[in-house]
Amino acid sequence: MIENHLVVEGVAHQYNFRPENIVQPHIGPMIGEVLYAGHCGAGGPEYALDRKTYMDGAGAETIGRAILAESWSDVIVYHETPIYSQFVDGGSDLAAGLRMRELWPERTLIYGAVAPLRPGAVDRVDELVDVHKVQALKLYPIDTVDGRTLGLDLSDPEVCFPVLQRARERGLKVIGIHKALPLGPGPVSALGLGDVEGAALAFPDLTFEIVHGGMAFVEETAVMLQSLPNVVVNLEGTSFMVNTAPRRFAEAIGAFLAAFAEDRIIWATGCDAAHPQPLLKAFWNFEMPRDLVEGHGYPELTKERKAKILGSNFLRMHGIDEQDLRDRVSGDEFDTAELAPAWGGNTVARVSQLGGVS
Repeated sequence: MIENHLVVEGVAHQYNFRPENIVQPHIGPMIGEVLYAGHCGAGGPEYALDRKTYMDGAGAETIGRAILAESWSDVIVYHETPIYSQFVDGGSDLAAGLRMRELWPERTLIYGAVAPLRPGAVDRVDELVDVHKVQALKLYPIDTVDGRTLGLDLSDPEVCFPVLQRARERGLKVIGIHKALPLGPGPVSALGLGDVEGAALAFPDLTFEIVHGGMAFVEETAVMLQSLPNVVVNLEGTSFMVNTAPRRFAEAIGAFLAAFAEDRIIWATGCDAAHPQPLLKAFWNFEMPRDLVEGHGYPELTKERKAKILGSNFLRMHGIDEQDLRDRVSGDEFDTAELAPAWGGNTVARVSQLGGVS
């Protein structure tokens, strides 16, 4: 919580880059190295896991406590991912999210993964609802099926519309779709936004959440936000830039605010992609550069707008009553202003002090 504002971690993941989880040995380890470099750069060594722990999978409890005990975040939104072309478990396994919800049921929500290009996608929606009680779906725009690497067209009436229709029938309201950020080879066009438009127009009662919004295609994303009221943008990955590339971050968030979308921007760090606390601190203290305000007409990034982005936008999108949530978590182990040490003290900085890193 920041100044009595609830904070939602809009994406949490557990990665597993162990050899037995890698599908393509020339691709999977490279993805791990790229993500670990970003992990270390987002907050510095004092907020970075040691390499082995990160690559092997930090574990649901470690990741969950980084969010709830070691940062200002109050809620975990765990995203399973269907990157089956690269990882046996899809890249971010459902089991970790289920474990977090078992440990902290009042503070955890889950997005379940569906791969529409593979058989059984519609049945998977039923499984996610009936067995795993997920709150939303998570799709990935690239898959490899029968040896062919394909882009997913969210507006395809034969491939994707049956999945979206079943989600709607089962009471799900939000569809998260990975965009902008490449993870392995595939058609760049699939990372763009054109297919989201067709799906959003065909299913106006569903909300389409563009994950990694602002890492690329900033102008297109802003136009879509201005044109389609059922599209929202999730800042996973983009949030890194508040520390690593603040000008780019300002240009992205400014474009979205100028598109009158302050009620449709969702905060996320992708923990354990990064520890959430240094990014939260940087965002809360971030100010829009004067030349972008005066020269581009971008709105100021006020505390009121930050509070919406950090929590209330997500809660409203999912129909969660904020006061009821506050009441349900009041007095639990995380209802404290004291922050625990990052990663329980298991950081690169700590290992280096002990002589474990050269």
